[in-house]
Formats: sequence, C-alpha cells, structure tokens
Amino acid sequence: MTEPSAYELDAWRNVQRFQGRPLSRVMRDAGEQVASGAAELGKRATKYLEERPGAHAAVSRGQEMVAKGAQTMGTGARKAADAIPDGMANWSGAAFASMRQTVARASRAGLSPKQVVKKHRKRGHDVASLPDLRRLDLEQIDAVRGRGASWGYPIAAAASGAVAGLAISGGELAIPLTGGAAAAPTGAVIAGAFVGDAAIVLALGSRCVGEVSLLYGYDPEEPAEKLFIMSVVNAGTAVSAGAKSAAMADISRLTQALVRKKTWEILDQSIVAQVSKQFASAFGVRLTKQGLGKVVPVAGILVGGTFNWTTLEGIVDAANMAYRRRFLLEKYPHLGAEAPGLLPDDDQDSPTEVDEAISVISELAVAGGPDLH
Repeated sequence: MTEPSAYELDAWRNVQRFQGRPLSRVMRDAGEQVASGAAELGKRATKYLEERPGAHAAVSRGQEMVAKGAQTMGTGARKAADAIPDGMANWSGAAFASMRQTVARASRAGLSPKQVVKKHRKRGHDVASLPDLRRLDLEQIDAVRGRGASWGYPIAAAASGAVAGLAISGGELAIPLTGGAAAAPTGAVIAGAFVGDAAIVLALGSRCVGEVSLLYGYDPEEPAEKLFIMSVVNAGTAVSAGAKSAAMADISRLTQALVRKKTWEILDQSIVAQVSKQFASAFGVRLTKQGLGKVVPVAGILVGGTFNWTTLEGIVDAANMAYRRRFLLEKYPHLGAEAPGLLPDDDQDSPTEVDEAISVISELAVAGGPDLH
C-alpha cells in the first residue's frame, strides 16, 4: 500500500488538529450580541436622562444629542432584530434569487482548470488534466498554490460589510447629529443592505472554495462538487455547536461518498439547483442574525467589515481543511481508520445560538438526490 510522504503526514496531523482561528470564531459569534447590547444600552441611557431633568437642563444640547444617539442605538438595533429575518422571511424570493444568481455567475469567472494544469506543467509536474493533480504529492500542490492566494476574498468581503454597515447605520448616525428623524434608514434600505451583503459574501465564499477545489484537482462545475462546496461554506460560517456538528457531518459523509466514487446517476443540475436555492435561503438568514451588529451607529461599519473578513477567513480555513483531508484520503484510504469523521472545534460554550443547523445532504435527499445519511 502506498504510504504518504513525510510532508503529507505532517499535513494530515494538522488537519486532525484543525479548530479554526480563535478571533474568527469570536467575531462571528459577536454580531447579535453587539446589536442586543446596543439596544439595552440605548434603553438604559435614554431612561437615565429622562429621569434627570436637571442634568438635561444643565447641558441641554449635549444631553439631547446623547439621548438621541442612545435612543437611536436602541431603536435601530431593535428594529433590525425585529424585522430580520421576519421582514425578509422569503429569502428565496425573486429579488434575492436574482441577485444571488447574478453575483454567483460573476464569482465563477476566471476559475479555469486549464490554467491550474498549465501552472503545474510550468513547474515540471507530469500532469495532462485536472484529475492528474490528485496523484501529485501534497507538497507539489502547495508549491503551485502559494501562500497568499486567498487573501483577496476576506478583503473584498470586508469592503462589502463596511458598505452594508454604513448603509444600515449611517442614517441612524445622522439623527443625533442633525436632529432629523427623516435621516433614519427605512426598512427597505436595511433589508436591501442585508440581502446584498449576504449575496456578495455567499458568492465570494463559493468562489473561494471553488478556487481551492481546482488547486487540489477537483472541478467546481461538477454537480457533486457544487454540493461539497456548499457544505464547506456551511462549515466555515457555522457558529453554534449544533450548526457546526451538522456541517462537519455533511463534509464527512460527502467526503466518504466521493472518495468511494459513489455513483451519482440521479444527481443532475436541477437537483443541485434546488439544493442551492434552499441553502442560499438558510445561509442568508444565518448571516443576517450573526451580523446584526451592523445596525449600531459608527460601530456598525467596523463590525460589518470585521465580521465579513472573519467570515471569509472561516470559509478559507474550512476549505483548506476539507480539501486537504479529502485529497489525502483519496490517495491513502487507510488514513481514514485514524479519523472516521470530523468533529467541531472545542469552542462549545457559545453564549448565544445565533444560527440554526444547515444540512446540505438533508436538502439533497429532499430534492430527490441520493440519501447519504
């Protein structure tokens, strides 16, 4: 039986120890807490000033600004918390679906198997097609990939999050500065900012994972590969213990099915499209709940950018872990005896359950595809 090289063994051990970046886990758990904290702070500060007219008279204009700002933080955070996702319950509606499809098409541009093969041939690797990459040593894969290949995705996502935070909280900020309630963003503006940001993050995450899949010799346009990509995006954005467990179980089962070359005759594009639609809907709700901190004036811009950055970092890390594990298991099936499945990381004491479990393989079975449970 072929044995892995020393480089591959070391990589396998690192995969087994994978837990994600601590900062990413903390930030992706913080959005709802920031919004809830702002709402509570706003209520307390407003009540404090209302009960002390003397203090208010002493510095009337300054206190008025503070009071309005505090009230804005409270009402703005509560408004988003109450309206999202209820105000956008139909995440699979025409507007979101159209935006998601448009951004998704753009996100796949430039992902070329031929270019990946060409890069390997330039380095002298004996490959003629994309599947040939799976015969290479992992060290050769890493040599072509480089270290900074995925940095652009967190940067782009951070920009989108900051813009969304500005759109959502910018008008709220103007209230205490101008005294004009008309500056407050409408529910449509808040909803549109959340929808647009979620679509962009989903597209960036999918493209990022698709790029990683090519680097390991897998075609992201294959129907089964699209399911695997969704499962990786799911794992990279899950926060709660239940959501992480469901996501890791999906990756493990899909990996086993793909490594064993399970037949996918009944899996066609229409089934994948149904699964993708349901996943996008659940993903949009998850991302909105996690990113409620974007509604807080001023802080919403920073929270939006940082949250999206760490979200894409989580997806990048999950993609690296999932594809390295699959690549090595396909070459060396006996490694699977050491780790029959994947487990969520040790951060099980999440103070809030900000997301629900999403299962790609459950949606696959409902859509009429193979049942991998």
